[in-house]
Amino acid sequence: MGGLWRKTPITYATMWVGALSLSAIPFFSGYYSKDTILDAAWASGTAVGRYAWVLGTVGAFMTAFYISRVMFMTFHGEPRAAEETMHHAHESPWVMLVPLIVLAIGAAFFGFLGYDFFVGHDRAGFWKSAILVLAQYDSLDAAEGNPLLVRYLPLIVAVIGIAVAYVFYVVEPRIPVRLASQFRALYLFLLNKWYFDELYDWLFVRPAMSVGDGLWKSGDGAVIDGLGPDGVAAVTRDLARQASRLQTGYLYHYAFAMMIGLVAFVTWYLVPR
Repeated sequence: MGGLWRKTPITYATMWVGALSLSAIPFFSGYYSKDTILDAAWASGTAVGRYAWVLGTVGAFMTAFYISRVMFMTFHGEPRAAEETMHHAHESPWVMLVPLIVLAIGAAFFGFLGYDFFVGHDRAGFWKSAILVLAQYDSLDAAEGNPLLVRYLPLIVAVIGIAVAYVFYVVEPRIPVRLASQFRALYLFLLNKWYFDELYDWLFVRPAMSVGDGLWKSGDGAVIDGLGPDGVAAVTRDLARQASRLQTGYLYHYAFAMMIGLVAFVTWYLVPR
């Protein structure tokens, strides 16, 4: 893509509203939800809460960076598509634009309008008995005493994330290429999602496939089918084949078999018991 903002101005504007909200920029809805969660995590005073705050702050930078990267690479810079493709690029129909506009309005204003009801001073009256928070564990109230650095650092790193994405993909797009070349191992590690899929395949998928293959061939095939349906069918087929040899079609063979049967029958009754 690239260079699409002039051809899709409404989509461009609504996407930026969503991107800024996702980046938790004031006064968009994402700012109130994300910063409230991080403030409450720090105010909990526990090691787990502080750890969650650190991860959330790092995530704030990464989120702002990647969504800004999406925006800059899609709508800004030189088009990377063929000229014929760009010639056909156009705004979406209203059946898609109207939902985008509605969502953009929500992302722009609903956090500000609903803040006091959901997590602000009016939350007790809004939630009533739906959510019980004991006074000694009310981290939202305790968040009012958080240090300024704790309260504003997630916003600072989010702005830095947007700025870094702007430099990387608008001002000097060659920087990511040079970084990928210079830190090739790290680049491949991140590109392949920490090789998590390969590790999962090695630890779980392949052993499960081996166990399943063994149970199928040795268990199901050799034991169950071999001694069960297939075995019974094979024995029956062999017995039938042997019995069919007695059906010669010669009359004297049948007469001889009847004589043997008669002798055996008479002998059974004559043998003293």
